Amino acid sequence: MKKNTDRKKRVAIVGSQGVPPQYGGFETLVDNIVDHKDPSYVEYTVFCSKPDMKTDLSDYRGCRLRYVDIHAHGVMSVPYDMVSMLKAVRGYDAILVLGVSGCVFLPLIRLLTRARLIVNIDGLEHKRDKWNRLAQRFLKLSLDSCVRWAHEIVSDNRGIQNYVRKNYNRDARLIAYGGDHALRNVSVRRQRAILDFYGLTPGGYDLSICRIEPENNCHTTLEAYADSSRAIAIVGNWHHSDYSRALYTRYKDLPNIRLILPVYDLDILYALRNNMHMYVHGHRAGGTNPSLVEAMFFGKPILAFDVVYNRETTENKAYYYSDKDSLFRLIAREDLDGSGTTETARREYVWKKIAQQYESLY
Repeated sequence: MKKNTDRKKRVAIVGSQGVPPQYGGFETLVDNIVDHKDPSYVEYTVFCSKPDMKTDLSDYRGCRLRYVDIHAHGVMSVPYDMVSMLKAVRGYDAILVLGVSGCVFLPLIRLLTRARLIVNIDGLEHKRDKWNRLAQRFLKLSLDSCVRWAHEIVSDNRGIQNYVRKNYNRDARLIAYGGDHALRNVSVRRQRAILDFYGLTPGGYDLSICRIEPENNCHTTLEAYADSSRAIAIVGNWHHSDYSRALYTRYKDLPNIRLILPVYDLDILYALRNNMHMYVHGHRAGGTNPSLVEAMFFGKPILAFDVVYNRETTENKAYYYSDKDSLFRLIAREDLDGSGTTETARREYVWKKIAQQYESLY
């Protein structure tokens, strides 16, 4: 798409915790679209949570950082997003909103700004098990408001895109999530040292990286591997909730299971992924899950929970399970191949392409 370069587009990004990234998918998205931006066309400002960030930078990767003195997660994400949007109503050509938490306020924002409002709706938050019924109703209201009032809606998965079309009769732009940032230049010696630290051997373990929540079927993964002789390492927030702590207590002493606390160092994650035998992805909610896309770049078989989002992300080239028994049967197989998902990843999930797709919306 030919861009109008008479003046740089000034774009505010709200809804992430901030950059440099130290949390999850939206933060990695922001990090990479600002890193791969066309500097002659777009000028980014990223709104960050002051209490959540470990740094106090004024600029990063050529974009400006502005801080909001509110936590970015849980119930506080609603006021955080609202205040961020209010601070962005003047001086910007477009506001890119990540997530629907604060979108109940979009009618007000539309009145206050001439900026183009673009919302990445992420997954279907109102269907996530971790929210109580009141929170689910609020998030559904926010999604309704988003679809009605946003100038553009972005979906990172065709399953979410189809949901919006079916339930709201509106088209969402399909822009995927990138994963090529997971590829690193880490020496074999360094990789071996990392594996030794975690008690792992090259090719001798499977891997899963996720938040330890029921909707990610962590219990299913652990139950299947507890009955198997295969080894698995699961990286996640094991001390976050009653659910995660109970699983940690139950399975931490099994010899074939390694329960690893969260890792954000990309070199360490590269070593874990590059030396795994297979990758297990238990997510059943959301759109294109970042951890799945990142794993697809390593040429290893992917075992994914059988929902439309995972099938769309992998183009039906992974192996799918629906319960403990079907996962157990996949674990036991030795004929699985990961080359198909890697081809998809290299074609669809590269950040340079994705950054350009976002710029086409401004």
